[in-house]
Amino acid sequence: MRDDPRHVALLRGINVGGKNKVPMAELRPCLEGLGFANVATYIASGNVILDSERDPEDVRRRIEAALPGQFRLDVELIKVLVLSCAELQAVGEAKPAGFGEQPGVFHCDAIFLMDVGSEAAMAAFDPREGVDRVWPGKGVIYSERLSAERTKSRLGKIASSPVYRRMTIRNWNTTVRLAELCRQRGG
Repeated sequence: MRDDPRHVALLRGINVGGKNKVPMAELRPCLEGLGFANVATYIASGNVILDSERDPEDVRRRIEAALPGQFRLDVELIKVLVLSCAELQAVGEAKPAGFGEQPGVFHCDAIFLMDVGSEAAMAAFDPREGVDRVWPGKGVIYSERLSAERTKSRLGKIASSPVYRRMTIRNWNTTVRLAELCRQRGG
C-alpha cells in the first residue's frame, strides 16, 4: 500500500488547436470510472489531480488505455505522465535560482520528460543567446524566455525534434498551482 495516494496526471496533446478535444467535465467521470478518487482537473490543458493506491506507472497505463475509448483522439499524440505529488513538489524545490520569480520579465515553462533523460532531451534545444535559457532537472527541463523577445525564441524548434513527443510542457504558473493544489489536499 502506498503512503501517499495523491497523483498528478499531465495529459499531453489534448485540447490543442481544436484537436483531441477532451472536456474536463467528461474526463472527471471517465477517471472516476477507472477507480480513481477525488478527481479534480485544473484548466483545460490536461492537468488532473487524483487519488489512487496504485503506483504512478499503473495509473498512467490505465488512463492512456481508457482515453481513446472515451474520446475521439489521435492516439499518436496522446501520452500521460503521472507524478506523485511529492515528485511534483520536488520539481518546484529544485528549480534554478530565481526561476519563475520575474513573470513580467521572463516566460518560464516546466518541460516534463516522459521516458527520456534530461541529457538526451537537452540535445533538442538550441537556445538563442540573450533570449532563451534552459536547465536540466530530474525528469524536467526548466525553460526561460525573455518576454520582450519571445518572438525570437528558439523554444518552438523542439517541436521538430523526435524527442518532442516525449515531453509535455506546462507554464511555470500552472506547475506551481498544481503543486499548491496537491498541498491543499493534505497528507
